[in-house]
Amino acid sequence: MLPRREVLKSLAGGAALGALGGNWLSAAAQEASGEEAFWEQVKAQFPIRPGLTMMNSANLCPTHYPVLESLFGLTRDLDGDVSFQNRAKFAGTKDEARSRLAGYVGADPEEIAITRNTTEANNIVINGLDLGAEDEVLVWGENHESNLMAWEVRARRSGFGVKRVETPAEPLSAEVLRDRFLGMLTPSTRVLAVSHVSNISGIGLPMKSLCEECRDRNILTLVDGAQTLGALDVDLHDMACDFFTGSLHKWPMGPKETGLLYVRRGSADHVWPSVVGVGYDDAEDKGALRLETLGQRDDPAMAAIVPAMDFLESIGKTRVEVRIRSIVARLRRGIETIPGVSILTPPDPAINAGILIFRLPGITGSDAFEALYREHDIGSARAGLIDGVRLSPHIYNTLSDADRVADALKAIAA
Repeated sequence: MLPRREVLKSLAGGAALGALGGNWLSAAAQEASGEEAFWEQVKAQFPIRPGLTMMNSANLCPTHYPVLESLFGLTRDLDGDVSFQNRAKFAGTKDEARSRLAGYVGADPEEIAITRNTTEANNIVINGLDLGAEDEVLVWGENHESNLMAWEVRARRSGFGVKRVETPAEPLSAEVLRDRFLGMLTPSTRVLAVSHVSNISGIGLPMKSLCEECRDRNILTLVDGAQTLGALDVDLHDMACDFFTGSLHKWPMGPKETGLLYVRRGSADHVWPSVVGVGYDDAEDKGALRLETLGQRDDPAMAAIVPAMDFLESIGKTRVEVRIRSIVARLRRGIETIPGVSILTPPDPAINAGILIFRLPGITGSDAFEALYREHDIGSARAGLIDGVRLSPHIYNTLSDADRVADALKAIAA
């Protein structure tokens, strides 16, 4: 009998290598082909429709052939035989996926719970903490709703206070942002809950310094990493946060409805589980795992996390971050030449990441968003805060893609 992982790989059509072949990312091939040719090879691993340029990673990423082959093969096998005996091959799948995720984000496996998305992970923490009328939670006004409105709904039930920190006026810097948040902390502050990078403006917060200061004051920190997990070179032990959340369907380019909740060792004791199901007895004393008893899960999706991690690690998370930043920089240089354009996202790499948000002169964000797709076959997003456009490129984009988008925007603005 084949070992469990070999069985899964066989059923998935050899997904760990799959359509890529065994040496597609070899150092020799990269050196011989040249840097941009290498990224063309990366782009070819995605089933993106010919002619379409997708720059909406902040919302949803296409996944690549290794994950797709894993999902298709394992789902067909599972639906062909849902017996306990056949499903036994998935024993330990979540543990393997958890271990790979932990290694990628600089954590221990016991600190990782696999959720369905960032929203679920945020709400597990928000609804699990013991907070009373004398307590206060400090949030960023640019948080995603699952780390903003969810706090306000919970506060109506429990009576604690929620205080918003608004982004200071320009010029912005890591020091200005840090001082704004630290200046809002009070003796009543129990939790600092913020987005690592805003999906509204593309602004990134100096999380390590904020988390370290909060730890010194016995304040828990919840970091929504939806826009940094898989995009930036993140090390959670170094960041020193208590909780970190993310979605694998965004920048990690993994299977849909899979997400991550990091709970720093010792911090799990602060969180009551929102859902208690089969396996809780065994997980109760195992850190983040006690927050993962969510009932029946999609076993093929759990298994497909592994090839998703294989793909990212084969490139390297530092190289992924550098590439994303280089595409954003290329876009910025092209868009800056449009007369009257207003770019909201700051240029300082210390306080930005993979998102670029701007407004074209005399054109609504909705009109520009629709024109990009309908007339130029470019996927983007609306930026509601400034009635503009949001671009969030990834490693499946090339420099020529960035130039094509800039040229399209110039045509729309003309």
